[in-house]
Amino acid sequence: MLMLNTPLQHELDHYETASRDEITAMQISRLKWSLQHTYANVAHFRAKCQKKGVTPADFKELKDLSLFPFTVKEDLRQTYPFGLFAVPMTELVRLHASSGTTGKPTVVGYTDADIHNWADLVARSIRAAGGRRGDRVHVSYGYGLFTGGLGAHYGAERLGCTVIPMGGGQTERQVQLIRDFEPNVIMVTPSYMLNIAEEMERQGMKTWQTALRVGIFGAEPWTNAMRAEIEQKFGIDAVDIYGLSEIMGPGVASECVETKDGPVIWEDHFYPEIINPETGEVLPDGEYGELVFTTLTKEGLPMIRYRTRDLTRLLPPTSRSMRRIDKITGRSDDMLIIRGVNVFPTQIEELICKEPMFAPHYELVVSRDGHMDNLAVRVETEPHHAGGDRKAYAKHLQHRIKSLIGITTAVEVVDPGAIERSQGKAKRVRDLRPKG
Repeated sequence: MLMLNTPLQHELDHYETASRDEITAMQISRLKWSLQHTYANVAHFRAKCQKKGVTPADFKELKDLSLFPFTVKEDLRQTYPFGLFAVPMTELVRLHASSGTTGKPTVVGYTDADIHNWADLVARSIRAAGGRRGDRVHVSYGYGLFTGGLGAHYGAERLGCTVIPMGGGQTERQVQLIRDFEPNVIMVTPSYMLNIAEEMERQGMKTWQTALRVGIFGAEPWTNAMRAEIEQKFGIDAVDIYGLSEIMGPGVASECVETKDGPVIWEDHFYPEIINPETGEVLPDGEYGELVFTTLTKEGLPMIRYRTRDLTRLLPPTSRSMRRIDKITGRSDDMLIIRGVNVFPTQIEELICKEPMFAPHYELVVSRDGHMDNLAVRVETEPHHAGGDRKAYAKHLQHRIKSLIGITTAVEVVDPGAIERSQGKAKRVRDLRPKG
């Protein structure tokens, strides 16, 4: 099993300070293993390789990775639920899942070694952010099938911290525990942190008079302006953590508190590429494009050249020996991130099209209330149902979206023909959030 040493044996893990030559040699060795492991055990990947006329034997140096096929969300859809797993189900110790584009979740599985490595990397991320053994860590990411809560939890415990497993929601109780338990570190989405600030102010608390020292924020894009606002309100260091469930969960990359200049990719476990999203061509470091990851140590669900759809660029090392990513500038697909939940317009479209009272004409309206993003759905009624109970229709669709996608939306049922028609590609999303 490809377990690594616990990060507490030394102040920093070996590869955090290794030379580039040493990192490259390690990546080549681990890529050879990952390609062979995936090719031998995942029939879907093997078939894609055979179609391209490539085998693991063709990989000899890093540039050869471009010979291999990409993995995309469609592959997870086609093989749902377990078709991309590379080990028998009896070797998996945990399953997680995130929302998929057709109502089917993206399912990920972890062996014992995968869980061990994940905990190590989140521990490394918390330490890079300024957390230390003995700190109290308040986890406000969601627990359950979402990877955020348990990923943060296991990493904080691995570092030697005391975990407060609060989970999401219940803002008044969040504030009470921050006041009473005096955590030093909080892990939460940045928009919800500002919601916590508003609740503190409502209760007459001074946001800067808590025991918090570090905030580790992820699961949604956020700007440096939001970082500055959080740091000013709470008197803490606000640090960015990056991850996605298909690759591991939180802790694929994390900022270092001493520089706060973009998340450091933990390149001893994840090999990054930047590609032209239109052509698939690999771009040099420093150029903007789509971020692609290949896992180097994953046993249960190895991913070869997984297209994240996140648009960014690779930056040179600063505080650690591994490369960084710049702030995510957008996506190459139409996914929205609403309060930490991935939402595709096609998911909502599928729900609309299953209901006879709705026409297949709809619009998603994204707005911002204070610091929280909101999603509203405007959908036309079918002409034969135009005289029906629209409030009941809206309530039904609202319930379906909450149950199957996991977000609360406002739903407005409008007259036939009320949604503006496009002369070309339908424009499904109207984004009213302030820019910048």
